[in-house]
Amino acid sequence: MNALKRMARLMLLGLLLMPGAAVASEAATLDDAAHAAIVQLVDDYQAARTDGDRTTLETLLHTDMDQLTSSGQWRRGRDAALTGMQRSSSQNPGERRLHVEQVRALGADTAIADARYVIVRADGQRRVMWSSFIVVRDADQWRIAGIRNMRPSPLAAPATEKDSP
Repeated sequence: MNALKRMARLMLLGLLLMPGAAVASEAATLDDAAHAAIVQLVDDYQAARTDGDRTTLETLLHTDMDQLTSSGQWRRGRDAALTGMQRSSSQNPGERRLHVEQVRALGADTAIADARYVIVRADGQRRVMWSSFIVVRDADQWRIAGIRNMRPSPLAAPATEKDSP
């Protein structure tokens, strides 16, 4: 009888949780307009970074954003991130290319955009990496709340621009 009661309780619990799971899965989808806006946000970020346009970057980045660089350095807060980005661009010159390959909703107003990140140096050498952008919808505008850059380990198979996440 005990086993039967436990099974009945588990079934009841499952039935009670199902509506919540359905709502959570519905909230974690993006419509085409949101998807396009997030891809555009990353494109605008790349353009502003290339142009050294701090004013535009300030509008694209959330005030409490943070960034983890491929060297393992944390930049906490928008001002620290902007200063670090300017320093990085001058210390690591080259054409920066970002190509969003996947956007995944975490909730109605949060998502992750995974992008291939390539820096092409003047001598033609390519630094091939990954970037993940954590984005939030703030007052009907998507903003970057976090950036995670990753350079594959030398022990891993060599990455190419065509590799996907």
